[in-house]
Amino acid sequence: MGNSARTPRGINHVVLNVTNLEVSHRFWTETMGFRCVAALKQEPGRPRPKMRFYSGVDSSGDVTHHDLALMEIKAPATNGGKSEAWTLQGRGVGLNHVAIAWPDRESWLAQIEFMQEKGVPFLRRVNHGMTHSVYIEDPDGHGIEVLYELPREVWEHDIDAAQNYVENLPTAGAEALVDRTDNPVFEGTR
Repeated sequence: MGNSARTPRGINHVVLNVTNLEVSHRFWTETMGFRCVAALKQEPGRPRPKMRFYSGVDSSGDVTHHDLALMEIKAPATNGGKSEAWTLQGRGVGLNHVAIAWPDRESWLAQIEFMQEKGVPFLRRVNHGMTHSVYIEDPDGHGIEVLYELPREVWEHDIDAAQNYVENLPTAGAEALVDRTDNPVFEGTR
């Protein structure tokens, strides 16, 4: 058995509760580029939620069993009636945001340009010490970080300093699509 927890490989998938499965399906497939790979089948006498499963690709380019699932809820909980826009500081207990990585800088730049052309508001645009990121929200207000990871040698020698580095950038217009490659390198000790 042992007397300590074992370190996991990482998070396998995220399930989001949504108010309208069709609207969310369109957002996550048409805007974010995920593929719908499965849906719960409705069976007589066996009530099941309306739920779909979505996949990105793994490092070899193969589709995964699922990275994201959407489940339609019957009656959303209300917080005083009106929902607030997503912020990094959060709106209460629960999921703050889902971070979705593109495989490289070029595909990320193409994705954020595509999102901007579709009219998706950029709530925050920031260069972190280990990623370059754009923050958006889905139709139900779930925060989404759209990112690409910087090369490991940029941040691996001082993860703490890289995590604490923030360069806020414009969120609208052509300036929001500019991505510098002269990244600071964090040289401290682990």
